[in-house]
Amino acid sequence: MSLNDLSLEEKRELLAALEEKERRVKENKLFQMFPEEGEHSRFKYPKQLEFFKAGKDYKERAFIAANRVGKTEGGAYEISLHATGLYPDWWEGRRFTEPCNIWCAGVNNEATRDIIQEKLIRSKINPGLGMLPKSTISRVTTRPGVPDAVQDIYVKHVSGGHSLITLKSFEQGREKFQGTSQHVVWLDEEPEDRGIYSECLTRTLTTQGIILCTFTPLKGLFNIAPMFLVDSTFPKDGIVSASKYVVNATWDDVPHLIEADKQHLLQSYSPHERAARSKGLPLLGSGVVYPLNESDICVEPFKIPEHWARVYGFDPAAVGVAAALWGAVDPDTETMYLYSEHYRKEAEPAIHAQAIKARGNWIPGIIDPAGNQNGQTRWELYTDLGLTLYRANKDVDAGVETTWQYLSTGQMKVFSHLTNFLSEIRVYCRDDNGKIVKKHDHLMDCMRYMAIMGFDVAEARE
Repeated sequence: MSLNDLSLEEKRELLAALEEKERRVKENKLFQMFPEEGEHSRFKYPKQLEFFKAGKDYKERAFIAANRVGKTEGGAYEISLHATGLYPDWWEGRRFTEPCNIWCAGVNNEATRDIIQEKLIRSKINPGLGMLPKSTISRVTTRPGVPDAVQDIYVKHVSGGHSLITLKSFEQGREKFQGTSQHVVWLDEEPEDRGIYSECLTRTLTTQGIILCTFTPLKGLFNIAPMFLVDSTFPKDGIVSASKYVVNATWDDVPHLIEADKQHLLQSYSPHERAARSKGLPLLGSGVVYPLNESDICVEPFKIPEHWARVYGFDPAAVGVAAALWGAVDPDTETMYLYSEHYRKEAEPAIHAQAIKARGNWIPGIIDPAGNQNGQTRWELYTDLGLTLYRANKDVDAGVETTWQYLSTGQMKVFSHLTNFLSEIRVYCRDDNGKIVKKHDHLMDCMRYMAIMGFDVAEARE
């Protein structure tokens, strides 16, 4: 039977049924999320599932991700589950069996309204078209002084009581995050004041609650991001500590972004933002010393030809990290490839010397000679241990300028497996006064020494 065969009354009934179906879908978005099959199958979003699951064992979680990968959508989904108790059968994360007190906070009142509120209920006038099912929303209260903004959302919980979701903003200040106990706190983006995070964490102590953060790390390593990193990089297993877990997601981790869209978006961003916005890697805005795409400087590792000259930069330390970085020069193109790294904490000089020799005792090095250890200068100490070393030219400005010239013109390339090097170059930055921040820069110093002197002192194996 075709539509034309229906009577007018039957057509009206069909239209009403279709409209009712559409209404139910719109008012129950929660139940459409992360299906088992289809275009938006949960199995196509493994990073989101990893983040959810970690909530069972870790009190503090961060989803540090690229733009457009669904981090805020995922945050709103989890908040809605905790508020309603309507956990799907496949849910492996934290579960609350009773009504929850929940805080959700954004950068400012407008961002909280336009992003968090929109995701949860869509609008104040007609709540229920967001992640929270319309049937679970008992009432909302208005935020004074902010047009169309909601402050409190009262949500029916399956246990019979009501959860309370309170929407807040970082611009309210730390004092507004003091007071009542909370079961769940969701921070969407990073607060400028790290004290806000501390206050939120304190609010969850008596409830054995959880705190989740979802953000793109455009603020670099001065806010929440460094709390979820280990030596300025993401831990491979996600475990930061006994209480902290982090998930990093890039554009390549989600199926809904097509390649053409990725390229268009990438070109619309400033060069120094691209790694943060496409890969969720912490950067430091315009203060980054080498604002280059990693794809522009990285190459896949290959076997270095025997006849290429080699050299290494060495930044020793009496305490903390000692680092070395090896380069090989292609004689045909005069390009230096940084191909190996040594990065070790708290070891005796003999251990560092042994690691350096293992890569080729014939390779000359360029060392930071400053400092004394065991009554000797570092240059004397390591030459006595059998290394062939040149004293580094430590002119920082000249070194950075020369390094930038080589990197930006393609005369210096980096093997993509040098994880410590890449974690350092991402955060190598200047402070507000234009001075380079002396932190997490050991391999950056090594590269600088080689940029100034490496081409001249590099030697080929006899």
